[in-house]
Amino acid sequence: MQGRRSTLAAVWRCMALAPLVSACISLELPGGVPQPLVETTVFGESGPKILMVQIDGVLSDDSDSSWYGLRRENPVARVREELDRARRDNQIAALLLRIDTPGGTVTASDLIYQEILRFKQERSLPVIAQLMGMATSGGYYVAMSADTIVAHPTTVTGSIGVIFAGVNLSGLMAKYGVADQTITSGPYKDTGTPLRPMRPDERAQIQSVIDDMYDRFVEVVRKGRPQLDAQAVSKLADGRIYSAPQALANGLVDKMGDVEEAVAVARERAGIANARVVTYHRPREFRKNLFTAQAPVEASPQVEWPLPRFHLPQPAFLYLWAPSGLLE
Repeated sequence: MQGRRSTLAAVWRCMALAPLVSACISLELPGGVPQPLVETTVFGESGPKILMVQIDGVLSDDSDSSWYGLRRENPVARVREELDRARRDNQIAALLLRIDTPGGTVTASDLIYQEILRFKQERSLPVIAQLMGMATSGGYYVAMSADTIVAHPTTVTGSIGVIFAGVNLSGLMAKYGVADQTITSGPYKDTGTPLRPMRPDERAQIQSVIDDMYDRFVEVVRKGRPQLDAQAVSKLADGRIYSAPQALANGLVDKMGDVEEAVAVARERAGIANARVVTYHRPREFRKNLFTAQAPVEASPQVEWPLPRFHLPQPAFLYLWAPSGLLE
C-alpha cells in the first residue's frame, strides 16, 4: 500500500512539473537582437497618422535585467529608434506621448526630452502628452517637450526635483565586525559610499550638484509652461506630487481627459478632421488598441534563473518619485 501511494505521488509530481518543463523547452532565445519595428493602427480608420510613442516604466539609458534572462529595452534608444522611423514617414501629422512612468535617471529623462524636441523642430509637428496613471519627476520632465498636456483624471504627477539615492551601512557593518578599507586618490573620490557616514563637506558638495540639476529641471518646466512665471514654478517645484485636478489648477497641465480626448487635441492641433493613431512595436509585442501596454522585453542568449543576488546600493542622481524604497 505504501508503495502504491509513493507511485501515485510521483505521478502527480510529474504532472505538476509537465507545464514547466514544456514551457522551458518552448522558450525561444533570439540572441538578444531586437527585431525591426513594425507599424500597427490602434485607433481610427482613415486620414493622416498620429504616432503614439509610449514612455513607460523607469527611465534609464541602459537595459535593465529581469528574471529568466529577459531584458527591458533601453528606453532612450527605443524612443530614438521610433522617432528615426517617423522622420521617414511624411504621413505623420502629430506626435502623441503616452506617459506612464515615475521618472528615472537625470540623464535618461533629459535625453528623451531632447530627442522629442529635436523631432518636433525638424518636422514642425504638434506634440501632445497624455499623462496616464503616473507621470512624476522625469516623466513630467519629458512631458515638457509637448505643446499640450492632457492628464487622465486619476493621474499622479509633479514630484519636480532631484534625489540622490544612497544608504549608510556602517552601523550594520560594525555590528558584524566588517570594516571599510577603501583606498582613494582624494578625499572626495568615495563620496556617497554606503560603507561609511558622509562627511559635512561631502554632503555640501553633493548638494551643489543636486542644486545644478534641480535648476535645470526648473528651467525645463519654465520653458514647457510659459504661462507660469518663475516664482510660481519655484513654489510648485518642491518635490510634492499632485493629483490631476491639482495639477490643472496650478497650471502644470492644460486639461483633464482620457487618451481619446488627447487624440482629439492632436487632430485639432494638426488641423485634420480624421486620423489614424499608429504605434511602432516589435513583432512579438502585442498591440490592439490605445490602452495596450508596452512590453519591451527580449530574451538574452543565456537564460539566468532567478537565484538570490546581493547588490550594494549604488548612489545615483535621479529625477524619480520612488517613496517605497531604492531601486535595485
